[in-house]
Amino acid sequence: MYALVEFKGKQYKAEKGAVLKVDKLDAEPGSSINIDSVLLVSGDTVTVGAPYVKGVSVSATVESHGKDGKIIIFKYMPKKDYRRKNGHRQQYSVIKIGDIVGA
Repeated sequence: MYALVEFKGKQYKAEKGAVLKVDKLDAEPGSSINIDSVLLVSGDTVTVGAPYVKGVSVSATVESHGKDGKIIIFKYMPKKDYRRKNGHRQQYSVIKIGDIVGA
């Protein structure tokens, strides 16, 4: 059984025991969160929401926080003496899916 959930503007496939890397949360490691925006539930039958499936939620636990690797942004215009170099490290949270409730 799995569910497709929308979380912080992105969609993830959530199965029991799965570990997901999502955008940084304001929750402490070890705390539990509840995701109500379930788009699809697949078990014996497939239930598709319009836009969300009513009465179904996904419970998860925050495992840890971290930063991804550095991404280099380089802008360049030839013959114009224009060069800009910038870097970015995206922060993320690791969550572990506990159970799909109501499916």
